[in-house]
Amino acid sequence: MSEKICELPEGYVPSTDEEFMNDFQREYFRRKLESWKSELLRGNSAAIKYMQEEDKSSLTDIADCASAETDLSYEIRSKERATKLISKIDAALLRIKKGTYGFCEETGEHIDLKRLEARPVATLSIKAQERHEREEKMKKD
Repeated sequence: MSEKICELPEGYVPSTDEEFMNDFQREYFRRKLESWKSELLRGNSAAIKYMQEEDKSSLTDIADCASAETDLSYEIRSKERATKLISKIDAALLRIKKGTYGFCEETGEHIDLKRLEARPVATLSIKAQERHEREEKMKKD
């Protein structure tokens, strides 16, 4: 777990009326990220337990076997996505610790608080993200 930055006032929500990425905002997002990570880890544990406990040897019907395999495949994909997201959360927590959280990795400008609320692992401002997506689309075409 990351170390606490400061004590948040009850009901605190980041605002554009205050200094960007002050101690309160960093602590708010640190808590948000830690909570999200804990939630994902609990889900991963449940998925692993399900995969270990599922007894496919007793399934004799082809449809049951196919359904069990589909369920297992879904669980594996979900676990892989969660693992990648946990890695992004850890990187965001490290940026908080370094003091670079909330700043665009390409331009250095602030990432909008609304964007960080919606996607706390964001590393690019909306403008930089849109530019990145346009470049990716042009490469595909």
